[in-house]
Amino acid sequence: MTEKKEYIPFYSDINCFLSSIPVIHRSANPLLYCMRLSEHSGDIYKAPFRRGFFFLALLTSTGNTRVAYNDANEAIKDSFLVFQSPNTVYSFFRDKNTDGYLIYFKDECFDFFKPDFVNEFPFFDPLNTNLFQLTKEQYKELAPHFEEVFTAYEASELVYNVAIHKFMALLYQLKGSKVIQHRAVNLQLNAHHVLTKKFVVLVNMHYLEKRTVEEFAELLTVSNGYLSKSVRIATGKNALSLINDRIIKEAKLMIKFTDLSISEIAFRLNFSDPSNFGKFFRKYAHCSPLIFRSSEKVKN
Repeated sequence: MTEKKEYIPFYSDINCFLSSIPVIHRSANPLLYCMRLSEHSGDIYKAPFRRGFFFLALLTSTGNTRVAYNDANEAIKDSFLVFQSPNTVYSFFRDKNTDGYLIYFKDECFDFFKPDFVNEFPFFDPLNTNLFQLTKEQYKELAPHFEEVFTAYEASELVYNVAIHKFMALLYQLKGSKVIQHRAVNLQLNAHHVLTKKFVVLVNMHYLEKRTVEEFAELLTVSNGYLSKSVRIATGKNALSLINDRIIKEAKLMIKFTDLSISEIAFRLNFSDPSNFGKFFRKYAHCSPLIFRSSEKVKN
């Protein structure tokens, strides 16, 4: 009998995540783990999951590697930089020939760092996974900077101060690199974008119990009008639509990746009854929850 899938796995701890994939090593530091892909052989598939920490990768020789996040499904060809924030639903197939560097970290390892981490490094976007395709030459240019971090990390099992400072330097090097600057116009943040990113982070944290713009404006200590204006300038959407988009995204993920009934999903998403959930879903997804589930089964 097949076990019923009732949730998408969430790994708040780096070592818990590592234990879920065929990796024998663990991190002595709960805030940082650096992994060389050259030390790991074999294809790896990881079904959809969430992480409670950041992910940075420099990959090359990727073969048939593919990643899926939220509603996107991407083939990772040749060489890539990957930036991912916590809580993104993500799955991957990693080709055994893939080489490069993976870094898993929590922003608490930068407690000495005064500016807001996500605003300082906007390529870690709470809404999107950022993929930057690289030429072989660009990969070779960036690899030595990753190597410096890994050399410092591997020099000590317990004292990571040097590695963390070198990692911070790496992030600034990436921020100023040509491959990032080429898309810098899309990453620049003004006051409206900064507020909107804070709003999005709060929506991701509280969308189950808070459903109005007023509640989030109170958390951000700004007026409803200013929050709505900032979100519209930054995204072209109104603030309420971002709240509703987050609920719909979670609903779609639960319908697609779990075996919960529509009634159970409605309950878990804090709707008063399945009928109200069905109306809400049809309004924003333009089909019923059952039709959406059937269409996803056909795709797969």
